Amino acid sequence: MISEMLNKRIQEVNPSGIRKFFDIANQMENVISLGVGEPDFATPWHVRDEAIYSLEKKRTAYTANAGLWELRVEIANYLERRFHLEYDPKDQILVTVGGSEAIDLALRALINPGDEVIIPEPTYVSYRPAVIMAGGVPVAVPTYEEREFRLTAEDLVPHITPETKAVILCYPNNPTGAVMERADLEKIAKALAEHRLLVITDEIYSELVYGIEHVSMASLPGMYDRTLVINGFSKSFAMTGWRLGYAAGPRELLQAMTKIHQYTIMSAPTVSQYAAVEALRHGLPEVERMVQEYNRRRRVLVQGFRSMGLSCFEPKGAFYVFPRVRDLGMTSEEFCTNLLMEERVAVVPGSAFGESGEGFIRCSYAYSLESLQEALRRMARFVEKHAKER
Repeated sequence: MISEMLNKRIQEVNPSGIRKFFDIANQMENVISLGVGEPDFATPWHVRDEAIYSLEKKRTAYTANAGLWELRVEIANYLERRFHLEYDPKDQILVTVGGSEAIDLALRALINPGDEVIIPEPTYVSYRPAVIMAGGVPVAVPTYEEREFRLTAEDLVPHITPETKAVILCYPNNPTGAVMERADLEKIAKALAEHRLLVITDEIYSELVYGIEHVSMASLPGMYDRTLVINGFSKSFAMTGWRLGYAAGPRELLQAMTKIHQYTIMSAPTVSQYAAVEALRHGLPEVERMVQEYNRRRRVLVQGFRSMGLSCFEPKGAFYVFPRVRDLGMTSEEFCTNLLMEERVAVVPGSAFGESGEGFIRCSYAYSLESLQEALRRMARFVEKHAKER
């Protein structure tokens, strides 16, 4: 009875491919998990202290729907200082419950039934379901290991149709760790301008880059007015559980998103917002120290997989590696299932991030070096065993 009443679009959406393995792993002993994209660092103490102080001062009421004014000002200052983007905190910035809410709001504000949204893959698992739930049609554009998983204009343009409304970019990329440098983005921007498309650029990993400078699509000539920037505090500031993100972009789009936010959320968590003000004012030195440690772990994992004989693209951003496992004669899901059962290591099949992720696995290095090294030892044993069986 109830199943017949459910929204058909929701029924079309599969459960997250990431959670499946970790629900199993949580019931097993001696499992090392490299699957969840969550920093193993604690939120910096002075940020936590500010949250405690806000509670002592009884700052527990709702904030403005768009977010605490002081926070929106600090976000505007941060975006200008770090990425040369100027936004008015009054009506061009919306504070959300994580970057995930910002993505959902943007799609619901933009999409009419049947509108197409282009999504380069492999990519973050939530985009495709969010497009479907908003009534749109997701259009996947594969990216390739031999091109460092970068989106090219040549790959993008053939997928643009009269129904295309927007393109979602996720760089630095989850799951591959790929980045788009200025020259890459300029070619994409030219193609997008010709077709008058909007860009939703998810830059949640913008601080986590290694040896390069992050460039925002919105900073390129002609793209400011047709780009929505999504960012947040979860990854860079180790604040996943605080559930705080934000969107910055064209006034008309922010107004529509705020309207949905008013009726569904009201406002983001107040205590988290006061903590985020402190994070932006004084937290970047801690972020830099975290990046240095991630960089060390990144090199260990890349070298470890290559030593096993697996092809492993060197990521330049985020905190994931995406080694190729198809040469062992298993699908990515078979590899992950067998690895979990035989060696008690949990990783994510690349197929969870789109069809072009098949044949790869995602491993997070947001874990201690000790855990990573033990996981590599177990995985090397697994790979050697199955390579001999071929």
